[in-house]
Amino acid sequence: MVVAKLAELPGGQAVIDAVGDDTSVWLVGGAVRDLLLERTPSEIDLVVEGPLDDLLARLGGDAERFERFGTATVLLDGVRIDLASARTETYAQPGALPEVEPASLDEDLRRRDFTINAIAVRISDGEVRSDPAALDDLEAQTLRVLHQRSFLDDPTRLWRGARYSARLGFSPETETAALAAAATPGAVSGPRLGHELRLALAEPHPTAVFTAVDSFNPAALPEGFCASPEGLDDALALLGEEGRRDLLTLAACCKGVELELLTRWLDYLGFTASERDLVAISSRWVTAAPLRNAQTPAQVAAAARGAPIEAVALCGGENARRWIDELRYVGLEITGDELLAAGAAPGPAIGAGLQHALELTLDGEIAGAEQQLEAALKRAQDAAQ
Repeated sequence: MVVAKLAELPGGQAVIDAVGDDTSVWLVGGAVRDLLLERTPSEIDLVVEGPLDDLLARLGGDAERFERFGTATVLLDGVRIDLASARTETYAQPGALPEVEPASLDEDLRRRDFTINAIAVRISDGEVRSDPAALDDLEAQTLRVLHQRSFLDDPTRLWRGARYSARLGFSPETETAALAAAATPGAVSGPRLGHELRLALAEPHPTAVFTAVDSFNPAALPEGFCASPEGLDDALALLGEEGRRDLLTLAACCKGVELELLTRWLDYLGFTASERDLVAISSRWVTAAPLRNAQTPAQVAAAARGAPIEAVALCGGENARRWIDELRYVGLEITGDELLAAGAAPGPAIGAGLQHALELTLDGEIAGAEQQLEAALKRAQDAAQ
């Protein structure tokens, strides 16, 4: 059944054809889990009992190899295929990157994060190999780690478990929940945690992931973080397809995080300076109150101008909608050069004249180049006196 469903996926039949009767190649992990749940996998993961060279040669495509971990990635017909030699993993210290050694498939399955991902199907004949509890846990919609040190060895499993919980509706069983609560979620490099946060933000429902993280281990999130902030859906609707929906979501969740803590946290996680600043500005935009209180289109524009669109959307309300949908597109049909040519004196008065003409245009009191030039010239002359 799983192999037949694999054939229906983009790139799936090409994988089956490349594997042929090779009994060393197994479909594993999330792809098997999702196919058994009648969901569409986001990736195709293969484990090979032995070296990857022969299978890579048969697959063709553009391959990138990672020798330290015995893994490779192939782009096949635009689809990403992840390959790994069956291996065991040991951790020199909690949160460290693993040291890997070749192993059997059964040993490889035992190193995985949750039982529902410790399932393999041999592509050549459909044989199923799994952790003893895997299929029952899949049916019971249960998250269960495979060993006591799971979260200690790799704290990012807290985030992965939260994604599975949000995406699949699964819940941790009692012992797994206790182990998650006792873990030290920060015992891993910042960029790795940042990668997990970005994956959470890319989920269909990021706040459900954050809610699950908070229930697993509240220490995984900074103090003041709100997993499910009010007004987020409205802000995302205002933003539409423009701007950074992920960073707007993060900013909404971080309104209660102290500013210095927020910037340190984002720096530690490996966010770029521009991403960090956008989240910080949007989470506590100082002109939000003036925007909400603005009475005229010109006042709306004055409050919103220069702010990230994410910040305006997060402010919410009719004024934010009007700025995003209409007012930010209103401009002048004249330039400073035309104002100078009309007799205005060089200097700050030029800017004052243009700004005055724009405000009148926004408020609907004038329209067109002729009226704009007249209004701007008069204000520039008054300002120069």
